[in-house]
Amino acid sequence: MWTSLPSGGLRITGADRVDFVQGQMTGDLRGAPTPGLVACTFLNVRGQIETFARAYRRTDDVYLHVDAGEAEALAARLKRYIIFDQVEVKDVPDDLRCVHVWPGASVAGWNEAGPDVQTFELGGGVVLIGRVNRTGATGLDLHYLTRHEEAVLALLDGEETPLSALDTARIAAGIPDIARDGFTGTLPQEVGLDLGGPLPAISYRKGCYVGQEIMARLEARGNTRYHLARLSIEGQAGQGLTRGADILHGGKVVGQVGLNADGLALARLRKEIADGAEVEVGGLSATVQLLNAVPHTT
Repeated sequence: MWTSLPSGGLRITGADRVDFVQGQMTGDLRGAPTPGLVACTFLNVRGQIETFARAYRRTDDVYLHVDAGEAEALAARLKRYIIFDQVEVKDVPDDLRCVHVWPGASVAGWNEAGPDVQTFELGGGVVLIGRVNRTGATGLDLHYLTRHEEAVLALLDGEETPLSALDTARIAAGIPDIARDGFTGTLPQEVGLDLGGPLPAISYRKGCYVGQEIMARLEARGNTRYHLARLSIEGQAGQGLTRGADILHGGKVVGQVGLNADGLALARLRKEIADGAEVEVGGLSATVQLLNAVPHTT
């Protein structure tokens, strides 16, 4: 079972590539193995998320895998910070494709006992695969050249599963997708990206980067006003619910809702709202489900 992921990517090359990207992202790329994979965000100076990415550290480059439509803006941002760095930033929107292979499905050539990132030949070309949790259990993100798509997909287990099914599984498991849930512009700690969250993407020990001062203050205080929660929306009426709609409790705005799938949605929610509380979103009734007890596999 596999799902096509609408996505884009940047290839960063040059002698200073690791140090340059390290100085922009919240994750610790320098501390990752080669090959290795680090979830991260790129923040503005107020510590708010501009882009979520998964950074692949490879022998000859750093590959940044982002959601569809985000590579161009991230490339422009990175290029603004190139001064004396020996790096080249290349957008590769038409060259690469990505599918998520669901947990339990196999990929010929993948070594289950091997590292989290592996490259090998499949379907007539070299593929890049990384362990990624998108559904509550670890699956595989498979990156391949566009020209090899037909041959690669023919070798995968089972049939294609729609993106809507992946969204349903990840929301039920409490795993955010920053772009698809519309959580861009929030603090990472508010939407499940802090250490101990369902999608950790911050290192507090890696050194300076854009927005790092705000992250350090939040670590010192150990608190934000919002956190990631889940809403159970009454019946199936929420299918047309607008992503980003305000959540109301007692007539006051207490958060914003993410993508709705099968009557469930993740939300950025004020911490004082209790588990089981009734709230209103988009004119619909919803019940708060706190995620503290939800198990996650990395």
